[in-house]
Amino acid sequence: MNLNRKNIRKIRGLIVFTAITCLAVMKFDWLCQIALFMLKIIRPFLVGAAMAFVINLPMRFIERHLFEKRRLDGKGAAAKAKRPVSLVLALLLVVLIITLVIVTVIPQLISTFRVLGKEIPIFAQDTVNLLNRLFEENPELQKMVGSIKIPVIDWKAALGTVVNFLRNGMGSMVTTTVSVASGIVSGTVNFFISLIFSIYILAQKEKLGDQAGRIVRAYTKPDVYEWVMKVAGLLSQNFGRFITGQCTEAVILGAMFVVSMLILRFPFAIMIGVLIAFTALIPIVGAFIGCFIGAFLILVDSPAKAVGFVILFLVLQQVEGNLIYPHVVGNSVGLPSIWVLAAVTIGGSLMGIVGMLVFIPLLSTVYALLRENVNKRNGVCGTLPEPEGEEDCQTVPAGGGSGEKR
Repeated sequence: MNLNRKNIRKIRGLIVFTAITCLAVMKFDWLCQIALFMLKIIRPFLVGAAMAFVINLPMRFIERHLFEKRRLDGKGAAAKAKRPVSLVLALLLVVLIITLVIVTVIPQLISTFRVLGKEIPIFAQDTVNLLNRLFEENPELQKMVGSIKIPVIDWKAALGTVVNFLRNGMGSMVTTTVSVASGIVSGTVNFFISLIFSIYILAQKEKLGDQAGRIVRAYTKPDVYEWVMKVAGLLSQNFGRFITGQCTEAVILGAMFVVSMLILRFPFAIMIGVLIAFTALIPIVGAFIGCFIGAFLILVDSPAKAVGFVILFLVLQQVEGNLIYPHVVGNSVGLPSIWVLAAVTIGGSLMGIVGMLVFIPLLSTVYALLRENVNKRNGVCGTLPEPEGEEDCQTVPAGGGSGEKR
């Protein structure tokens, strides 16, 4: 059998692919170490890209509503200041929101811990007095406690253990302190690198997007290029809508807590509402963190009201989790409510909080692509929720006659 050059190239590519696959299987641990090392290097840039995506949402809103209404022609000073001013305003808005949460929550937590510091000794003394009175009124209980055999403690061995711990542990303690300090410094440096990188991305996002598109077009076929660009646009749209919907849902839940707590005369209503709204940015389970802190704060003031607050939280959480969240977030990303719950469950099981945040827009994109493909194969409209509003419908023959759109 004569082999032409095309078949020889296919066989050569198959051999190379098989060799690379076998090498990857044999050196899998080595490859994982390389991947983790590379991920550690590029992590600040990945975080910066994520920060740029989030900050781009308010920046785009500011550009659209503050500058585009003026119909700038791109030549004047106002047009040149459009991007820097919008970027600075968006950054200030994010900083303002974080500062609002910190100023509202942190002082109240500090005052609560101060109250606890004063109440704990009183509570301990009351407990001791109660136990003494209980033993005095119930002599048989005192006899029962006295009959319990308390194990003899070998104080010499215990002292030797403490000395060995101090002797061997001081070095590890110093090492741990140094590693923690270096971790804090490294984290701070990485944060500023990520922030600067995100600012660079936002300052020239159109140019970077055009360059990425030209790279994909240069190294892929036209149909692959069209598919990649469509999927990238759909992912960007779904992630943007998810963040917007998540923020909307958090504001609704926080407002529900503030109003209901003010009506029922619970303490710290505004502070707990702001805290729950902030923690509710974590899908489904984030509000429970705010519930725990809020119940702890109210417990210091009144244990009965703390129980009432937990009951109120369970009621509002059921309303939010089953009615508000699936519809607000699900509608924002074009995903049915049941798939929102499935995405949160699967993402949380695989990747924790990050998985919850990522899997909803990812599953929404897969759902939209699958729906379009299924509709095309069935011969009906298979539109994606593109910003441009383009329709992608198949013409279906009706009764063997002319085609019509369904």
